[in-house]
Amino acid sequence: MRTTIKTGAVALAAACALLLTGCGGSSGGSGSAQGAGSLADVSGADTKPGTVLDTPFAKPQLRLTDNHGKPFDLVKQTAGRPTLLFFGYTHCPDVCPTTMSDLALAKARLPQADQDKLRVVFVTSDPQRDTPARLTEWLGAMDKSFIGLTGDFTPIQAAARSVGVGIEAPVKEKDGSITVTHGAEVLAFWPKDDKGHVLYMSGTTAEEFAHDLPKIIRSEAP
Repeated sequence: MRTTIKTGAVALAAACALLLTGCGGSSGGSGSAQGAGSLADVSGADTKPGTVLDTPFAKPQLRLTDNHGKPFDLVKQTAGRPTLLFFGYTHCPDVCPTTMSDLALAKARLPQADQDKLRVVFVTSDPQRDTPARLTEWLGAMDKSFIGLTGDFTPIQAAARSVGVGIEAPVKEKDGSITVTHGAEVLAFWPKDDKGHVLYMSGTTAEEFAHDLPKIIRSEAP
């Protein structure tokens, strides 16, 4: 199994070009875009860890199957909730489990009332292997409240691209390994308008997420 992580959902106009984050491999380009090919505008490019988007992303119109085998409408079932969205896959050797573990650690530091408000959604980029049962087992080891979504690859890819995350269909190599290319960004949606206002790149730590989550929950820029 090999993974290529593709970052580049956002053009940091005032900063240098985004570096690619490898997860057992590397990719030769950014390739992800907002809408019909335009790049997202951002403010505070030198601010860490989150980047505030000048033009927030609409929440993807995505209807899939959740990790309990039930239909899940992302827009309707996270409406009015602070929501963190990540595209990845459970066989990923490093960046996916690291990111989700960091989110679990950060969430655990919140007061219980805020934990109950937060929705963390993991959408698989490898739906053939990531069945509901597999998602439940994998996510449950981190936080049983995390929501895993699986289904047809085409709408998953379209949803990812709508929020500037590039993913490609898994490819089986001649040696039997599977290459999965996906973005490593976490997108934070504010509850007041259900739009993605803040983007976190691969490498954001649990401490950094924990610092920002109370503001995300209040629909405030970190």
